[in-house]
Amino acid sequence: MRLGVLCSGSGSNLHAILDAIGRGELAAEVATVVANVPGCFALERARRAGVPTELIDHKPYKGDRHAYDAAVVAALRAARAEWIVLAGFMRIVTPVLLGAFPGRVVNIHPALLPSFPGVDAQGQALRYGARITGCTVHLVDEGVDSGPILAQAAVPVLPDDTVESLRDRILVEEHRLLPQVLQWIAEGRVSVQPAGAPGERPRVVVAR
Repeated sequence: MRLGVLCSGSGSNLHAILDAIGRGELAAEVATVVANVPGCFALERARRAGVPTELIDHKPYKGDRHAYDAAVVAALRAARAEWIVLAGFMRIVTPVLLGAFPGRVVNIHPALLPSFPGVDAQGQALRYGARITGCTVHLVDEGVDSGPILAQAAVPVLPDDTVESLRDRILVEEHRLLPQVLQWIAEGRVSVQPAGAPGERPRVVVAR
């Protein structure tokens, strides 16, 4: 399974994917890493691992998200990527990307969706007074963190937590869960059932 990984920051989830591949726990290859932020450490992580990289800075596109995603799609197709992983990619993708890889775009989000979608999920959990949060791996649709849920892991919120301490504990679970779900996909064990009623989300079935 050839992965195209999109990043905006440090690339710690990219690192977890590469480590899982190196240990033989994930039957995949990272075909390319595409970043939208010049100098982000994800690009350096990829280069150290011998993975091709592409910097496609979003700023020259002046807010034209569709044109930006078209450039990203061109890079992913050139690398022959089959599945796309949003690993800390801080942009909302458009139908241009989703249509190019239908049902094959995966995201990791630092909350137990549908709670706390969007940015600053850890801060949202603390402000709400949640006692449990976590992370979610889901397929991406045109909404904000609203696609079919593939898997989740729970993390307790401690009384003295800060955004940073909570983020760090959630990251531990992200680094475990994302490669695991990608391996399920590589094994062909994941299928999506259509919604059965209006307002209901599609459901994911993982064969055991």
